[in-house]
Amino acid sequence: MKINRKMVKVVNQVRMEDEDHLDVLFWLKRSPSERLGEVTRLRKNYFTWLNGSFPKKIEKVVNQTSL
Repeated sequence: MKINRKMVKVVNQVRMEDEDHLDVLFWLKRSPSERLGEVTRLRKNYFTWLNGSFPKKIEKVVNQTSL
């Protein structure tokens, strides 16, 4: 017996300002090591996409700002 399943498309319209605020709240709830780990993952993905590989040495840069 074959069951046909359909996915329902759901669209929510939100203001960008609201989403930005939710993003900030999300990351403030994470530990500094989780945040740094995500930044490292994103940098690796970007450099691999840009250059085809991740460089052996990369400059450490950390900027801290008050929200």
